[in-house]
Amino acid sequence: MSTVCRIIGLALIAAAAALPASAADLTGTWLTKGGKSHVHIEPCGNKFCGKIVWMKEPNDDAGKPKLDKENSDESLRSRPILGLPLLTGFKPSGDNEWDGGEIYNPEDGKTYRSEMVLKSADELGVSGCVFIFCKEQLWTRVK
Repeated sequence: MSTVCRIIGLALIAAAAALPASAADLTGTWLTKGGKSHVHIEPCGNKFCGKIVWMKEPNDDAGKPKLDKENSDESLRSRPILGLPLLTGFKPSGDNEWDGGEIYNPEDGKTYRSEMVLKSADELGVSGCVFIFCKEQLWTRVK
């Protein structure tokens, strides 16, 4: 009987370890630097992702939705920026830290390696990296 209890206990520990850490702290809607947009972050399977859910200026000068015109993939240049997947593939890497993800920049059409750090309940540091050089932006939680 004690062997069965140990196996069950180990299975429960393994299952708990597989759950995303601090998921409730990271999920939600965040205002990007400069107040240009809101990004909603949520679980995507066992990782985290985020998409643009609001833009200060969603339309171009002609009154049409701004498009992903700088994308290096020509087939994606006609998609609207509003609703665009911005963050993909983030997994917990420590207390209030997520890495292994990528961030897409619609301003230059490039995707960068990215990390996120929850600095407080309402402040999220989001970094985009090229090689060893990273640039961080501070996003604030939308209430």
